[in-house]
Amino acid sequence: MTTTWILNGLTIDPETGNTVKKHLKLENGLVAQWLDGSAEPDAGSAEVIDAAGKLVSPGLIDMHVHLREPGFEHKETIATGTASAAKGGFTTIACMPNTRPVIDTPDTVKLVLDKAQEACGVRVLPYAAITKNELGRELTEFEALKSAGAIGFTDDGVGVQNAQMMKNAMALAKSLDMPIIAHCEDDSLVVGAAVSEGAFAKRHGLKGIPNESEAIHVGRDILLSEATGVHYHVCHVSTEQSIRLIKLGKSVGVNVTAEVCPHHLLLSDEDIPDTMDANWKMNPPLRTPRDVEACIKALEEGTIDIIVTDHAPHSEEEKAKGMERAPFGIVGFETAFPLLYTKFVKTGRWTLGFLLSRMTSDPARVFRLDTGKLEVGAPADITLIDLDGEREVDPASFLTKGRNTPFTGWKLSGWPTLTIVAGKTVWSEEQGILNSSEE
Repeated sequence: MTTTWILNGLTIDPETGNTVKKHLKLENGLVAQWLDGSAEPDAGSAEVIDAAGKLVSPGLIDMHVHLREPGFEHKETIATGTASAAKGGFTTIACMPNTRPVIDTPDTVKLVLDKAQEACGVRVLPYAAITKNELGRELTEFEALKSAGAIGFTDDGVGVQNAQMMKNAMALAKSLDMPIIAHCEDDSLVVGAAVSEGAFAKRHGLKGIPNESEAIHVGRDILLSEATGVHYHVCHVSTEQSIRLIKLGKSVGVNVTAEVCPHHLLLSDEDIPDTMDANWKMNPPLRTPRDVEACIKALEEGTIDIIVTDHAPHSEEEKAKGMERAPFGIVGFETAFPLLYTKFVKTGRWTLGFLLSRMTSDPARVFRLDTGKLEVGAPADITLIDLDGEREVDPASFLTKGRNTPFTGWKLSGWPTLTIVAGKTVWSEEQGILNSSEE
């Protein structure tokens, strides 16, 4: 029997919302016991972790990430991506299928799962593509992909342009009790554009990506979800118009959920520097301040259900091509919690419990996972977080291969210090990554 005690940690009292000192016992990969902080646990020969002054949180969950393998290992591998996730406090991540080859066969699903098994221990849940090669022409073999371990279907990176194709996909996914996760983008409105249709684009004479390019697909797909009954999940919501449609869909009983990224809660197109730094280029692009506030309010009221990072690493050479030619995307694992904690919790707009729920129990609820909670009998996936210590974002210290972030130099609090998956430490601030395959 493997036993670990986490002593003197701070947890959130569900009745008051205040942090209280507790001791936590882990046995055989599960949460076994909670004790009041004034008690004296009999640790015996058990491993002991002193969490004094640290928050003891359920392991963070990120349901939208890009691990790049297979095919783009110069950007990221499953090993480096999961290491970065662990450093960011994430214990469960769901990876997108826009790799090369695309994750559209049982063999590619198995490859991802096998590579994840060899990595640091973070749980990796693969999505499979809706259409073969993400070309929008032919559906993949949904049933075989589910059997291989896929947890849902998405052509993330591109939108499914044909409405009949999407309706057929939803009907098939519904028959298998599986979700459809949608990248919402009408291609006819975005060709040749690199940034949002707003102040920055106008100032630099750039073609812009309009808000309606996202919202058109959101509205279409909510109607198709209503017709088929499928669980429809909207990726990386960024516009006020999309939010209005999601809210309407929920109000009439459509099974629609949605996610938002930290950068769409923190930055607008007015923040992009005139240097044309491509580390500010992402898809969806940064929108207007009005859209930012709409996203924040939608998350607060529950129209948007969860927070994801859309972790999207690229090489420095690729991002050096400039705003118009560089690929879309920024990294997110290692900065997500500190950014949101510093911006919203320390300023008093959110409670700590609210932020944690949107990054733990809520994604677990939306995707029916057994993680995201620290109840007795639950998987012992745990993150320790230093809520007080402040330091700057330094891409040179990242474990991801990507350095593409607009947050370099930001002074933040709320840094994870230790990450446990199934009762086993996979990363700590002192020791770094502890690779289970080498022990």
